[in-house]
Amino acid sequence: MALQALFAGLVFDEYERVVETAVIGGDAHYVIDDNGFRRHIDAEEVDRQVLGIFLEQLEDNKELAVEQMLNMMGKDDLFTKAAVDASLRNVDMDEIIKQGIPEQARNMMGMLGFRITINLHGEVVKMDQPAAPDEE
Repeated sequence: MALQALFAGLVFDEYERVVETAVIGGDAHYVIDDNGFRRHIDAEEVDRQVLGIFLEQLEDNKELAVEQMLNMMGKDDLFTKAAVDASLRNVDMDEIIKQGIPEQARNMMGMLGFRITINLHGEVVKMDQPAAPDEE
């Protein structure tokens, strides 16, 4: 069980209301208001769904991600490229859940338009993400 909700403040219900978070017995939950009944959804279940989508997108766009990371680092040599590629191949979802996402990063994600919509059962039904600008 997760100690914190990774995407606190970025998760909404199907009525576009922000979902609260709560910690019960040391485990983080997203709390959905279901006509006055507060449904507690295990945060790790929701967070794993979202991270799964991220990792799938990363795999689909790995070449672009490596290229962008090299540009940000200001390096373009073969050894750095291999190291970045290896680190992207070895992303550990459990470690991300354990470490969490800094509040500043979550705030930035929210400002860029990132939103997760879940239903009463904690299933991700929609995810709004900022898109990269077209090259044209």
